[in-house]
Amino acid sequence: MNNGHAGNADWVRGILLQHEGDLTRYARRVVGDDERARDVVQETFLKLCHADRDELDGHLVEWLYTVCRNKALDVRRKEQRMTTLTEDAFALKESPELPPALAAERHDLAGQIFDLLDRLPGNQQETIRLKFQSGLSYREISEITGLTVSHVGVLIHTGLKTLRARLCRAET
Repeated sequence: MNNGHAGNADWVRGILLQHEGDLTRYARRVVGDDERARDVVQETFLKLCHADRDELDGHLVEWLYTVCRNKALDVRRKEQRMTTLTEDAFALKESPELPPALAAERHDLAGQIFDLLDRLPGNQQETIRLKFQSGLSYREISEITGLTVSHVGVLIHTGLKTLRARLCRAET
């Protein structure tokens, strides 16, 4: 193995360590199960191994999510079944410092939000998840989904407005 290959392997390994978890959670939401999500992410990183590093400079995250999304959608299409998000897809982490009552209240509220999120149109769900769960910018989401940045903004705004209204109604 020459230095170029060793450097590329280190580069891919670093990206894997940084993005594997988020990509797996994202793929899980699309394909509906852990094993298929891991397969999708593995295929994404295999493709990264063969990609030209210089061509990815400046838009690596968008490239990873786009490849992952396309591979996950291919898997879902092949199986011809729709899946829904479960609470564990968001990998909720509760703080050990929270009093049990507050932790239970937060868990219940998160469950309500997940339920309401599942009822939004698919494109609103996806853009909200990419923004808030994966921490991507509107531009990155635009490149991943093929939507304009403005359309991404409208979908997120509309989805959040709908979630707020439904959450307020649920509390009354």
